[in-house]
Amino acid sequence: MAIEIEAKIKVESLEPIVERLREAGGKFESKLSQRDTYFNNTKSSLTKSGRGLRLRREVSDDGEKTVLTFKGPKQKGPFKSRQEIEVGLGEDGFSGMVKLLSGLGFEQVLVFEKRRKVWLLDGCQVCLDEVPLLGNFVEVEGPDENVIAEVLSKIQLYGLEHINKGYAKLMREKLDEISSDKTEIFFDS
Repeated sequence: MAIEIEAKIKVESLEPIVERLREAGGKFESKLSQRDTYFNNTKSSLTKSGRGLRLRREVSDDGEKTVLTFKGPKQKGPFKSRQEIEVGLGEDGFSGMVKLLSGLGFEQVLVFEKRRKVWLLDGCQVCLDEVPLLGNFVEVEGPDENVIAEVLSKIQLYGLEHINKGYAKLMREKLDEISSDKTEIFFDS
C-alpha cells in the first residue's frame, strides 16, 4: 500500500519558486499537460467518504500516458497523507477505462486541465501547477514529513498555509462559489 505525503501551497507566481529551486540545487524533470477526469457512483459514496477515483491523461515531450488513480481518505498529520493506488494503462487505456468505469456504475463528475512542471529536490518531487479558475500551486511530495518540511524551507515556503484538499475538491468549491454548473474546465474556456 503506497502512502502519498504532500504539502500543497497556493502561490501568486511560480517564477520565484523556479529561481529558489535552482538556487537550492533542484533539477528540472519535465513539463506536463494533464487532463484529470474524476468519477463517482450515483450515491456519491466516494466523495462522501473522502476517497477519489481519477483517470489522468498526461502529455509530455516523452509522449502520452494514462493513469487510473484511487485515493483513500486523508490520514492525520501536518501534511496531506493518504493511500494512493495507481495503475498505468495502455495506448487505448483512456477510452477503454471510461467505458469500464461507466459499465460499473461510475459517472464522470468533473474534468479539468492542469499545467505542471516537475522538479526534483532532496528526494522530493516538487510540482509547479497552473490550474484554470484556481491559480498557481506548489506541491511537494516526498518520503516523509521531515524531508518535505526541509524542502519547503529551502524554497522559502515553510510556515505558509498548507491546503489539505485535492484539486477536485478545490475546483468543486470554486464552481459552487461562482454558481457554475460546468463540469469541464479548460484553459481555453
